[in-house]
Amino acid sequence: MADTTTTTTSPTAQLSAAGVSIWLDDLSRERINSHGLEKLIETRNVVGVTTNPTIFASALAKGEAYDAQVAELARAGASVTDAVFAITTSDVGHAADVFRPIYDSTDGFDGRVSIEVEPGLAHDAAGTIEQAKRLWASIDRPNVMIKIPATREGLEAITETIAAGISVNVTLIFSLERYREVINAYLTGLEKAKEAGIDLSTIHSVASFFVSRVDTEIDKRLDAIGTDEAKALKGKAGVANARLAYQVFQQEFASERAQSLLAAGAHWQRPLWASTGVKDPNLPDTLYVTELAVHDTVNTMPEKTLEATFDHAVVTPDAVTGHYDEANEVLDAIGSLGISYAEVTAQLEREGVEKFVVSWNELLDTVTAALEAAR
Repeated sequence: MADTTTTTTSPTAQLSAAGVSIWLDDLSRERINSHGLEKLIETRNVVGVTTNPTIFASALAKGEAYDAQVAELARAGASVTDAVFAITTSDVGHAADVFRPIYDSTDGFDGRVSIEVEPGLAHDAAGTIEQAKRLWASIDRPNVMIKIPATREGLEAITETIAAGISVNVTLIFSLERYREVINAYLTGLEKAKEAGIDLSTIHSVASFFVSRVDTEIDKRLDAIGTDEAKALKGKAGVANARLAYQVFQQEFASERAQSLLAAGAHWQRPLWASTGVKDPNLPDTLYVTELAVHDTVNTMPEKTLEATFDHAVVTPDAVTGHYDEANEVLDAIGSLGISYAEVTAQLEREGVEKFVVSWNELLDTVTAALEAAR
């Protein structure tokens, strides 16, 4: 793959021209220190970054980029939780500085860096709100977004965090019903912020709709059924579900309630396609990019997917809005085989939180060992 492709003719440039913001789903101090982020901005049209506990655990487990800060924290007698907070907020703050020119030039639309509240707080609304405010104040960059999971308890936290004037990346959305509740939580937060006299134009939000995990779980169930009809539906549920999420976005933000807030300076909450790395080797490696290309969305990609997109993706400016009937037919056909959409999406939300808790514990273990070694 040649890097000589210009940023005006590459598939990633075409994707950007179609109204899709490309955010990298990865962050490490090594990537920051090596100026790797700047290179991706220049050559891959990357305009933001997302992080999560899994990404931080992976970054901390390898390389020496964190040694100096860990040694300093050890000398100061920092607890492991304080050390993790200091390390992760430092990375996010530095990345936000890298993306600040994009934030400024897009009036806050892009140039965003997201950091997640501790996953153990996923079912603790008050704890989530408190930590969201602490992260926001500590990093102190206007282009940061605080990631809050779309659990039942998370909905309240989303509303109150938005109401405080803090930009939010809502994560772990799997079902259309929950997505509608997320939009309602966002609009309620905006209404509260407006009542409090906060400038609505300073608040931004994205709603992270997970894609590949839907296919992984439903395809497993289709394989268990084993009929030709079931096998023909493999690899279709994730895209269908996300396309219908975009229809929900269009419907909800066309409402009188949303339009009133937009007229007052608010921004719509853009859908963000997350979990876009293809898990099934039989599917095209750019599937969750090309089939979900549509304006006013974000696609957050792991580097492997980003490189595949840059190398050979065939971009259609709008691969979504003309496919709602087809998407409904796919989900209806899957349901007719006895696979419960509600059961699958509830399971995926539960597993999503559990996986982040496991990664968070790995992160704590890694930092604990590093602190002890430094001491």
